[in-house]
Amino acid sequence: MQARMLLLGCDGQVGWELQRTLACLGEVTSTSLCGRYGLALDLLDRDAVASAVRRHRPDFIINAAAHTAVDKAESEIELSARLNAEAPGLLGSLAAEQGATLIHYSTDFVFAGDADRPYQEEDAASPVSVYGQTKLEGEQRLLATGADTLIFRTSWVYGNHGHNFMNTMLRLFKERDCLRVVDDQIGAPTWSRMIAEVTAQVVNRLGFAPSDSAHLRGIYHLTAGGETSWCGFAQRILELSGEACRIDPILTRDYPTPARRPAYSVLDNTKLNKTFGIKLPDWKLSLAQCLADRLARMKYLG
Repeated sequence: MQARMLLLGCDGQVGWELQRTLACLGEVTSTSLCGRYGLALDLLDRDAVASAVRRHRPDFIINAAAHTAVDKAESEIELSARLNAEAPGLLGSLAAEQGATLIHYSTDFVFAGDADRPYQEEDAASPVSVYGQTKLEGEQRLLATGADTLIFRTSWVYGNHGHNFMNTMLRLFKERDCLRVVDDQIGAPTWSRMIAEVTAQVVNRLGFAPSDSAHLRGIYHLTAGGETSWCGFAQRILELSGEACRIDPILTRDYPTPARRPAYSVLDNTKLNKTFGIKLPDWKLSLAQCLADRLARMKYLG
């Protein structure tokens, strides 16, 4: 298969990994706001986005761009809405116009967090933050376009590139003797590389069977196996890093933030497994692989 792919947000955590995983599947045109790692493309410029899609005529549009600063979104409502809601709707319309398949990423934050079991795709969404609200609106606008689209909801994304919880913890372990970390929010930490690898598998399948795109369209949950709290996540990072730091568990009310977080946002991945035969490993295994990769890269770079 030699597909033409247009990747948006190549400088983000998932986009960074997608550049590598998609490269063997065809021609990848990578774009980002600043153009540091690809062509410069401002998602807020509707004309520029439309021109890029029509010029490159991709078989696949992969949208890894978003406003992901959860707390900032509470005060940057318009920006969050334009990037997380309006842009996916525009991309969906352009994908439908060009006959392209669109892959888009969403979040566990579309749920309220009051469930007592992992959320399924059909469960009612009821976000409690601006970030979650705008991401849900993006899903809705995208699906309404009628484009062949796959929306992957993921959670607690981390990796060796970009700003994320793991990288923050590794930095703070060196700076502090003690950290207080929330222990009553439960989710599934998911390595950005795993998300990118699943995406590549799906693109590969659809590239060989393009007629599948129409009946496979919809929402899929895509997270690592297992679950933990932010405190449990931090403890495991500490154990694997070999650093010395004390971690004290605290409650959400002890660490107020501008945006509310779901107390429980574990996602059920059964649909992804049944449809594509894909099952991600437990989050602990993925984290160990991620940190091993980090160590290998550090040794290589000297």
